[in-house]
Amino acid sequence: MSVADVGEFGLIDRVTARLGHGSACLLGPGDDAAVVRAPDSRVVASTDVLVDGRHFRRDWGSGVDTGHRAAAANLADIVAMGATPTALLVALCLPPDVEPGWAEELADGLTAEAAKVGASVVGGDMSASPTLTVAVTALGDLGGRAPVVRSGARPGDVLALAGRTGYAAAGYTVMSRGFRTPKVLVEAYRRPEVPYPAGPLAARLGATAMIDVSDGLLADLGHVAKASGVRIDVRSDAFEVPRQMRDAAQALGMDPYAWLLTGGDDHALAATFPPGVALPETWRPIGRVTAGSGVTVDDADHEGPAGWDHFR
Repeated sequence: MSVADVGEFGLIDRVTARLGHGSACLLGPGDDAAVVRAPDSRVVASTDVLVDGRHFRRDWGSGVDTGHRAAAANLADIVAMGATPTALLVALCLPPDVEPGWAEELADGLTAEAAKVGASVVGGDMSASPTLTVAVTALGDLGGRAPVVRSGARPGDVLALAGRTGYAAAGYTVMSRGFRTPKVLVEAYRRPEVPYPAGPLAARLGATAMIDVSDGLLADLGHVAKASGVRIDVRSDAFEVPRQMRDAAQALGMDPYAWLLTGGDDHALAATFPPGVALPETWRPIGRVTAGSGVTVDDADHEGPAGWDHFR
């Protein structure tokens, strides 16, 4: 059976039957639009798109995995603003020969990932397309706080990281070489472990700037450095290479620090904090902000790509 056999509205019924509803959802799928609670009176919004063969491969993971990845990429952007996610809107474009079960699995993954932060899928759209594409829009609430933007870093600030980097990039490399182990790396690519609570926590601690690390730590810090008009220096000794990553790098002839510093898709959070702020264990210092421009590693320019570029 294919989605063409089920039809658009039959597929919508199958998918929406699997969606839960968070407390912010006042009216979910079934009408022309959803209604989402916005207690702060401001809505944080972000959109991300995943294209089959570019951002994921169906032979590398299930529809559930893709749902987790698609939701995580957007929810991470919301918490990187210091906000709490409330809802997801999903646009799904499918080749007619895709099995309906894949779309149902996708819905399960989206729902499960959103539930981690109390959010829900409240609506979306479907269409036929030669390329399977999942586009997600996430909404969030600031809870009365100011958004944490990229332009607030100042010389003297401490650079800190919540979550992990390099795991997903290592998993991508492992799978692209035809392997499916180490499991911890492969699973990190399939389902990112996003430190969701760390975003709003950073806002409460007075973070001056923050960003979701989606394209690589050095690349994303470059956006903060440019927006803030500062230099950001990353200390390589702040990163410990886990055993599985070290072994995989040795077997594949890779430098594990390339994964740690330039690999994307883990959706860690990087933030800058005023000096003297007592950082909880969730946030570990990895560098500093100084006068100047750009991003350096151990006070030296980084050679090679800083991260992922969709058009290169």
